[in-house]
Amino acid sequence: MFDSESFQSAWQIIKTEIPLAIWETFYVTVLSTFFAIIIGLPLGVLIVAGDNGRVLKIPKLILKAIDVIINLLRSVPFLILMIVVFPLTRLIVGTVVGTAASVVPLVIAAFPFVARLVESSLREIDPNIIETAQSMGATPFQIVIKVMIPESVPSLISNATIAITTVLGYSAMSGIIGGGGLGKIAINYGYYRYQYLVMIFAVLFLILLVQIFQSLGTFLSKKFDKRLKQN
Repeated sequence: MFDSESFQSAWQIIKTEIPLAIWETFYVTVLSTFFAIIIGLPLGVLIVAGDNGRVLKIPKLILKAIDVIINLLRSVPFLILMIVVFPLTRLIVGTVVGTAASVVPLVIAAFPFVARLVESSLREIDPNIIETAQSMGATPFQIVIKVMIPESVPSLISNATIAITTVLGYSAMSGIIGGGGLGKIAINYGYYRYQYLVMIFAVLFLILLVQIFQSLGTFLSKKFDKRLKQN
């Protein structure tokens, strides 16, 4: 792995292909997490706000259907899910191979996870705060937008950090079926061509991205935590 010829070959690959792979992994992870939050956040809110008519009057059948769909999608391994959604990916993107195509299965895999994280964050809210808002005549929409979500912002940010690092791991796995990014580099060169030095560098950059996302999430969570400001 460290002889002169192998090292020069690996170093050339690292210089020419790793920078683009880092960018592909970054934007696919961020974009997929964004769409997963767009879908998962409302679902998580509906589950908590509609529980026993706590805030919203939602039929139990609808809540049960949402719960079953989330559990069903979460139970499917990501590699299998990527293959199952090939027709949908081809319909939306036009292809099942490449960086853009990996966004579709990543979103489908991530939004149920996000919904559960949002549900967990919202259930941490003190019920007395919601009851106070209701007694003051706040509408269900106002309670959700101005009470429930603002009160759980630090927890939501922490859970969003968990979600984005999970999606980052999924994005690396998508390289197995032709997805781009660092996962593709690690598999194509490290696994198929036995250029382990390239694979090691790809893994190190994945770890670095995880650390960046985690540090940023921790910083933002502390910044928006009212309890820390009071102390």
